[in-house]
Amino acid sequence: MTDRHVVDVDGISLSYRASWVPEPRAVVLALHGGATSSTYFDCPDHPRLSLLHTGAALGFSVLALDRPGYGASHERADQLTDPARRVDLAYAALDRLLAQRPCGAGVFLMAHSAGSELGVRMAADARGHDLLGLEIAGTGRHHHPRSLNFLEFGAEDDLRRSGRARARLREVLWGPAHLYPPEVAGGATIAAASPAYESAARQWRYELPELAARVRVPVQYSLGDHEEVWSSGPEALADVAALFTAAPRVRVNEQPDSGHNLSLGYSARAYHLKVLSFAEECAVARDNACAQAREGRAG
Repeated sequence: MTDRHVVDVDGISLSYRASWVPEPRAVVLALHGGATSSTYFDCPDHPRLSLLHTGAALGFSVLALDRPGYGASHERADQLTDPARRVDLAYAALDRLLAQRPCGAGVFLMAHSAGSELGVRMAADARGHDLLGLEIAGTGRHHHPRSLNFLEFGAEDDLRRSGRARARLREVLWGPAHLYPPEVAGGATIAAASPAYESAARQWRYELPELAARVRVPVQYSLGDHEEVWSSGPEALADVAALFTAAPRVRVNEQPDSGHNLSLGYSARAYHLKVLSFAEECAVARDNACAQAREGRAG
C-alpha cells in the first residue's frame, strides 16, 4: 500500500495517496466515498486490486485525494460545509500537485459513491470543461427498493443505533460477502471518520439533474450487478445516463460480480481496467482534437 502525503491549500491540509509515473498517458484523480479515505483506491495487502498499482502499470499517474473533511482536513471539516469551497479546494490541490509534474493528455476524474457529489460538481464547474472525462460509480437517483425504508430521508442515522440495522447496512454496503477478500469485507481496514457535513451532502442527488446537464466531457456511469444501495439494472443505468445531456458521449457499465464497493472486490482489477480503458479513449479524443486544431491553424 502506498504512503499518505499532505499538501497545504489555502491553510487547509489535504492528504492523498499517489502513484506518479515519469511520462503519464494522463492523470486519474480518484475521489473516495463515505466513511473511508484514499485507501479505498489502494486495497490493503492486495496490490492486484489497487487502482494506484494498476494505473501506474498502464502508464497513468493516479492521485487518490482524501476529500475535503476527510483525513488530514477532518478537524477543519466545520469550515468545509459549502460545496463550492470543497470544489475549489480539490481543484487547488490538483493544481498544486501537478504544477511541477507532467499530466500527459490531461486529467480524468473518477468518483465513487458519496464522492460522486464532489466529482459531478467539479465536472459541472467551468474548470471541469478541461477534464478528459468523468467516471462515477456506486451512486444514483433512487435507493434500491430493498433498502429504501432505512436509506431514504436520512433514516439510516437513527437506525444505525440498533444491531439489526447495523447488520443490514453492512449487508447492503458489503454484500454479498463472497465478492470481497475476507479481510477487506466490512471495511475495517479502510474506515475513516466522516465529516458532519456528509449527512446533508447526501441530498445532492436532488441536484443531480441540473449538475449533470452542465457536464461537457465524456461520462461513464458504473454500478455493480449486485448493487443494493442504489437502484440498479439497465433502466437505472439509463435513467442516470440520460441526465448528462451536454456530454459528447455517455457510457453505462454494469460491472459483473461486483457489489457497491467496486474498487475493493475480487473484480476490482476488471473494473479498473474498464475505467482506464475509457480514460484512454478520452485521451485519444483529446489528442485528435488537438491535432485537428493544429492542422486548422496551419491551413
